[in-house]
Amino acid sequence: MSVWKRVRQNAQDDMTSIIHGKAAHEETKATASRAVVGGRGHYLVVLTLEDTDCVCDYIRHGGDKAAFLSRFEGAYSEGFDPDLHLKRVGVANQTTMMRGETEEVQRRIMSAVRDRDGEPGLVNSYRFFDTICGATQERQDALRDMLALPMNLLLVIGGYNSSNTSHLAEMGEGKLPTYFIRNAAKIESLHRIVHYDSHNRDERMTENWMPPVPVVVGITAGASCPNNLIEEVIVRVFELHGISRDRL
Repeated sequence: MSVWKRVRQNAQDDMTSIIHGKAAHEETKATASRAVVGGRGHYLVVLTLEDTDCVCDYIRHGGDKAAFLSRFEGAYSEGFDPDLHLKRVGVANQTTMMRGETEEVQRRIMSAVRDRDGEPGLVNSYRFFDTICGATQERQDALRDMLALPMNLLLVIGGYNSSNTSHLAEMGEGKLPTYFIRNAAKIESLHRIVHYDSHNRDERMTENWMPPVPVVVGITAGASCPNNLIEEVIVRVFELHGISRDRL
């Protein structure tokens, strides 16, 4: 609701909402619909920092409009014209995006507007709001702290279509072996686990995934993952090592 309120205000103030998120995601679609409320306002969705840099370059220097619109096809409002609608922009976000990446999107776009309009013009031409979901941010912060500790592997629990859970898996993959699983049933044995590959968008099976004891296993879960699913994964890991539920 906070995001929607902000983008509606952008529309009323004739500012284009640049939304950091996935254009096909349900939340981003809903946010985009509020960014054109009453037939006013426009939006542009950026997913990556590469997308952001393309927008920043256009803000600073202009460019090939047709090529720009082709690149962002399906990610902007009807009638969006970068020559007109990047003059005054407000940055919003899908609330499950990585805070650090959203902050970098904000910083780069603000810098581009400042370069074009100068510091005095920035006040009238740029705005942003912190609308990262609190529960999502808490999990990202907790996982960041956890990844600073010595661990052998990480289990990430949650729905495969969950954006915030996918981000947790990405954080882990950069540090250590990480397995994104839907529930405890995906842990077939100490030797076999079925997990989701976010990059290829499919499930795959990995053999010999669990190192011999002593082993340190990190466990995290998406913001909307039920506690009982998390508990069952923890119990499953212990039971595979011969420790019954009654002893936990």
